[in-house]
Parts: sequence; structure tokens; C-alpha cells
Amino acid sequence: MLRKIIDTLIFKTFKKNSLSSLSILAALAFAVLVFLAGKTSSIYAADIKAGEAKSAMCYTCHGIKGISTAPTYPNLAGQKKKYLIQQLKNYRSGFRKNAIMSAISQALSDKDIANLAAYYASLK
Repeated sequence: MLRKIIDTLIFKTFKKNSLSSLSILAALAFAVLVFLAGKTSSIYAADIKAGEAKSAMCYTCHGIKGISTAPTYPNLAGQKKKYLIQQLKNYRSGFRKNAIMSAISQALSDKDIANLAAYYASLK
């Protein structure tokens, strides 16, 4: 359906070559970009409650509410969601090296990571 609309607008734009057709095409292009941006941002859609439940494995080092129990472990509470997602994925891929975090992150799905990040980002 979307393909048919795009084809029709492009055909009309090139056939008429008018300013209004170009405006319609520009508006359509913008709408497609907004639609695609919404799809990529769904990667970061997450469930805070599920993240809280999953965070039990983090308590020992990062504390029950994301405040570290020792100075060698970072606080997670209040960190930015995108930052936490990227760091967990970096541990999982091996880009960041830490035996404990690498092992833990291997057991996490992308959804688990998004949920954990949402939970810790929600804590202030």
C-alpha cells in the first residue's frame, strides 16, 4: 500500500513537475523518515518492571537499587538508557573485556538488556 502511494506521488511529481507536487513528495519523504525513526526507536522500548525483576543478578556488585556496594563497581542508577544498552552489548560482543560482565551479558537477550537499561535509567 505504502509502495503504491509513493509510486503514485513520484509519477505525479515528474509528470507535472509542479511545486505543489514537490511539496507533497517532500512531506511524504518526511513521513517515511518519521515512520522509520519510530521503528528503530522501538529497539529501546522496554519494560521497567521486567528490568527490575531481571536486575537481581546485578545486586551483588551494583546494589539493590543500582548504587554500588564497592568503589570498584559503577553505580547504575540514573545512567542514560542508551549508554547502558551500548555497554552491555559491548560486554556481550567482547568489545569491552571483563570476565564477570562478559559472562553475565552472554545470558541476556536484546530485550533483557533494554529492560535492564530502562530500569536503571528510571532510578534517580
